[in-house]
Amino acid sequence: MSIPFRPNTDQYMSKKMWGAIIGASLMGWVATAQADGVDTLRSFVKDVNSGRGAFTQVVTSPDGKRVRKSSGSLEFQRPNKFRFTYQTPAEQVIVGDGQKVWMWDADLNQVTVRPMTQAMGSTPAALLAGGSLEKDFVLKNVAASSSNAAAATSAGSQLSSTIEWVEALPRNKDGQFQSVRVGFRGPNLAALEILDSFGQRSRLDFAQFEGKVTLPAARFQFTPPTGADVLNQP
Repeated sequence: MSIPFRPNTDQYMSKKMWGAIIGASLMGWVATAQADGVDTLRSFVKDVNSGRGAFTQVVTSPDGKRVRKSSGSLEFQRPNKFRFTYQTPAEQVIVGDGQKVWMWDADLNQVTVRPMTQAMGSTPAALLAGGSLEKDFVLKNVAASSSNAAAATSAGSQLSSTIEWVEALPRNKDGQFQSVRVGFRGPNLAALEILDSFGQRSRLDFAQFEGKVTLPAARFQFTPPTGADVLNQP
């Protein structure tokens, strides 16, 4: 059964693609670039313990014809603490405090809460959190090619031939996404591209990176706003 592309894509993704969204918040910043994309990813998982920066996101419907854009900022601190903020076109916040993941939708004034282990699972977030990298994912380098460029174009952005890609395929075939590709340009993370289980593609392009920064503990704590509906999910 196929799921139709929804006009309010940001809200849809926040509720249906927990792991994929969280993965973006953990993706962050690479301290040392290597020629091999898989080695770069391994080094990131091992060495980069905190970071912050800005992102732009483009989501494309399964048929490639409809596109929605958004932007925001990311902060993370290992292990399993992150803050993912959408600023446009609608305000949404996702916070991982190490135990739970909180998602606040400002328009609805609604907070959804899930245990960290359930929200992450075998997702892009788990891929980058370390520990189970090789156990949960099959990793391979993907050279820039015309097929990759076409995929990026369909997501509303042009793929530079200078980006080196690594692809992670989940060993668990019953998850929320089919694949995730991580792109590096020189020493820095350039892009993250996620293909979900319904064929919807999400690409995030990163800018203004700062790695290994000191972040206040309060950035990874969340208190529901006054009057907000709080929904606890197993």
